[in-house]
Amino acid sequence: MDLLRDPRWNHGTAFTRDERVEYGLLGLLPDIVSTMQMQERRIKAHIDSLPTDLDKYIYFNDLQDRNESCYYSILMKDPVKYMPIVYTPTVGLACQTFGRIYRRPKGLYISLKHRGYMSEVMRNWPEADVRFICVTDGERILGLGDLGAQGMGIPIGKLALYTAVAGVPPYFTLPIVLDVGTNNKELRNDPFYIGVPQERLVDEEYDAFIEEFVQSVEEVFPGCCIQWEDFANQNAGIILERYRNRIPSFNDDIQGTAATGVAGIIAAMKYKSERLQDQTFLFFGAGSAGLGIANLLCTAMLKDGITVEEARSRCWLVDSKGLVVKQRNDLSEGKADFAHDHRGIPTLLESVRELKATVIIGTSTIPNSFSRDVIEQMASNAERPIIMAFSNPTSKSECSAQDAYLWSEGRAIFASGSPFPPFEYQGKTIFPGQGNNIYIFPAVGLAILATKPKTIPDKVFSRAARALASLVTQEQFDRGQVYPPLEKIRESTHHVAVAVTEYFFEAGLATVAKPDSVEEYVASMSWKPEY
Repeated sequence: MDLLRDPRWNHGTAFTRDERVEYGLLGLLPDIVSTMQMQERRIKAHIDSLPTDLDKYIYFNDLQDRNESCYYSILMKDPVKYMPIVYTPTVGLACQTFGRIYRRPKGLYISLKHRGYMSEVMRNWPEADVRFICVTDGERILGLGDLGAQGMGIPIGKLALYTAVAGVPPYFTLPIVLDVGTNNKELRNDPFYIGVPQERLVDEEYDAFIEEFVQSVEEVFPGCCIQWEDFANQNAGIILERYRNRIPSFNDDIQGTAATGVAGIIAAMKYKSERLQDQTFLFFGAGSAGLGIANLLCTAMLKDGITVEEARSRCWLVDSKGLVVKQRNDLSEGKADFAHDHRGIPTLLESVRELKATVIIGTSTIPNSFSRDVIEQMASNAERPIIMAFSNPTSKSECSAQDAYLWSEGRAIFASGSPFPPFEYQGKTIFPGQGNNIYIFPAVGLAILATKPKTIPDKVFSRAARALASLVTQEQFDRGQVYPPLEKIRESTHHVAVAVTEYFFEAGLATVAKPDSVEEYVASMSWKPEY
């Protein structure tokens, strides 16, 4: 029975008759002997029969608990169909209802009650060799806000995609939620809430908690990479900067989002035959994601021979108080880098009009904030305006693909964080680009697995962005796409992983010997689900 309950080794009805005798499984399974393909057909038919995406999410979670190989085989064979179920947008609803749909543990819940012995808690994890930890404190889950310990759905989903897309072995990964409380009163009063029902740790107590967590990772899983995920803006950048040179780590909301956004822009520039430094970039949302894209965009422009000051002069931010300008005295250090000497402008529309923005990037989580007036003004500013509504989930998107195309008379180059269906405009079918971080973080993860780098600098993500952009063809761009098709996500992931692996070797950051063929070496690291 232990074998049947272990998802790493359980084959279910695919155990052969000889195996059933050898392992004492006779009578514990139905008589049928299936292949993995037969099991997959049965599972897919059942999933298709379920009424809602949340029901499908729950079933997939249960499958992961029962049979890891079958779970990943299904994801790998049809990522376009199943990624929206196991991750965004469905994962947002799953986190909101996590206390009600919780079944079995899939990671570690390190709570504020574990202060002083986090290392002991980590040693309870059954795998001794952990290479990747994806961790959240649940304070800023997608665009949904503070979901506390119920944010565990995010690291579970992210690490599942490490395996499904890049082939990172699942037994090397560990999802963790840091349960430091929640400021969501509704959750604290919810009898089904699974976390500590008190207000969040703040200031010195919070910093000490994060420090002990990092020390425990260094002690229990030396060399492990940490992916910081869905931390609030006021903490995300600080944590990244504090630990990035001490332990291999990155923040996907900042750096992965940045690389994805920049890749789409580079691809668009290529086929518009225009230069990055000739655009006016306007960011609606000046949190960690928006600043991450702006900074990486400047890094990309430096490669074209301009100074950082010139690059920043092309980037403008709009936050909740309007245009970010030097005259304001409420700016964080990150915003101040992009504050220009200009009069204050209170609204997004006025900013688009006065600055003549040619590229607008939304990370605000304010739905429908790219109004008809805004998009029509963008279409007036540029023949092919670039409109990127990156906020997740779909309900938080700044505009829909349909609105972007209709209000720009079909001229917009559009990308979003969550998927939108194809749209027909004047007899032409346009396929919206999805700027999904899945193009970046699994590839970076595979490169990290291959090289065991000392640190993960920003240039990793610049290299990843250019590698991804290089895969977009003229035919795809003509269809409206600025990213490779998700149907080929495994091929594009391998390409980006090879480029990043080569960078780690070039920069002297790898701690393993460089192989004769980097491409073959990276391919050899990829795990395949099989019995």
